[in-house]
Amino acid sequence: MAEAAAALGEFDFAGDDHVVPFQVEGLDVRGRAVQLGPMLDAILERHNYPAPVARLLAEVIALTVLLGTSLKFEGKFTVQTKSDGPVDLLVADFTTPENVRAYARFDQTLLDEAVAAGSIEPEQLLGKGMLAFTIDQGKFSQPYQGIVALDGATLEDIAGTYFRQSEQIPTRVRLAAAELLDRDEQGKPRHRWRAGGLVAQFLPEAPERMRQADLHGGDGDEGTVKHAEDDAWAEARSLVETIHADELTDPQVGVERLLFRLFHERGVRVYEPREVFDRCSCSREKIKGVLKGFSAEEIEASQEEGKIAVTCEFCSTTYRFEAEELAQAAE
Repeated sequence: MAEAAAALGEFDFAGDDHVVPFQVEGLDVRGRAVQLGPMLDAILERHNYPAPVARLLAEVIALTVLLGTSLKFEGKFTVQTKSDGPVDLLVADFTTPENVRAYARFDQTLLDEAVAAGSIEPEQLLGKGMLAFTIDQGKFSQPYQGIVALDGATLEDIAGTYFRQSEQIPTRVRLAAAELLDRDEQGKPRHRWRAGGLVAQFLPEAPERMRQADLHGGDGDEGTVKHAEDDAWAEARSLVETIHADELTDPQVGVERLLFRLFHERGVRVYEPREVFDRCSCSREKIKGVLKGFSAEEIEASQEEGKIAVTCEFCSTTYRFEAEELAQAAE
């Protein structure tokens, strides 16, 4: 966490596309909050996603930014879903220190059927599958991956399940996305996307306080709960659960105002915000390196009029190569 900290009001509000770390010392809680605006618009409008798909991807981007900015090393953090629903793939990655990219894949026919039936909740569009969190520190280390089942819950609930099962840190995640229609400075109608999120974690100095309440064993379980939820975390979690979706996306609220509403009685401190950007990691050199691994037959099959064109699914940039230079490398 950044060293520079201040009580609310001691420096300007962060604004859109800035992740704000925070700490509530009275509750032993740390976390991050964000509102995404122009950066999110750039990613979503590039692909002209249908609204239900754009809303889902916006939540995944907010989640990725919240968790990726916690990395203390150079690397990449990726959130990816793979499922059997109309939206069968969502992927967003954060490359330290500030770069974000994202992509969604969907079946238009299945999506149209879902919309006609009114089945547009995130869990309905995703269906059954898995959500994977991957941390990659580069070629000299083994990537770490945690996987959680998509079981009909919301993305924020599934993220909470991941932390409970994998990290064993009491965590509450809130996510929201919204489509806004308003007017610009000249009074012309405009369309914008916004997303917001907050993650709060219970990190007391005494590790034994991090124990979470035991889950009931189901039918026939006559036992009693062995571990009660820590009072400080119970209070923090209850406060976070009062967040309305509008508060996470409303540009007039801002994350600092939201944090003040939630935790002012306990004394919340915010740290230096971290700006995030819509930047893809693709390049002509990287694409050429991949193509050089193709066989002569594969290069022949991929070319059209002596050229090979490759379009990045994330940023939609198209790279064109002369088939001859690639064929020479494959010989």
